[in-house]
Amino acid sequence: MSERKRLTQVRRPYRLRARAEAMTRTTERIVQAAVDLHGTIGPAATTMSAVADRAGVTRATLYRHFPNEEVLVATCSADWLAANPRPDMAAWTAIVDPVERLAIALTELYGYYRATQQMRANLLRDISVLPAAIQAGIRGFPVAVVSVLDADWPSSSDSGIGRAIISHAVAFETWRSLANGGLTDRDIAALMVGLVESAQSYRAP
Repeated sequence: MSERKRLTQVRRPYRLRARAEAMTRTTERIVQAAVDLHGTIGPAATTMSAVADRAGVTRATLYRHFPNEEVLVATCSADWLAANPRPDMAAWTAIVDPVERLAIALTELYGYYRATQQMRANLLRDISVLPAAIQAGIRGFPVAVVSVLDADWPSSSDSGIGRAIISHAVAFETWRSLANGGLTDRDIAALMVGLVESAQSYRAP
């Protein structure tokens, strides 16, 4: 084997690895650009051209990495959720007392809402333009939370008013309205716990 051929074979894996690393960095830039735009102007106003401009790549490069907007949005969603994990509902189910569970869960949930409020507000506003699977995940999260927090109340009313108030307490819009009024997350949680306790013991005349 000639020396030139041997060196070519040695260098080839390095070139391939460098190319793969460059592709990964470009993908990360594109995903971050899309996440930034979703968090500022929202998904509905985010175009593929805007993502390419923000990432500093051409549209051709963008489409080599993401063949369509749905694939890009799905990747962005997974990336954002990995960086901003939802509260651990499994830990809440381990709390036997429903009042204690509700207080802890709402405090954690409201902290999560506060940390992610701009993105969440944009996603809820623009939910109709998101892929169906992502819409289902956004809509399903509060429903799952309500199911955990509505369990084990000994005096739950037959009218279902207790579950309705828990659903109201869990809603992002409820938290945002009270937070914008200057209440802390703990204040809002305490207020909602008191309201739910009253609702759970309510009996219609």
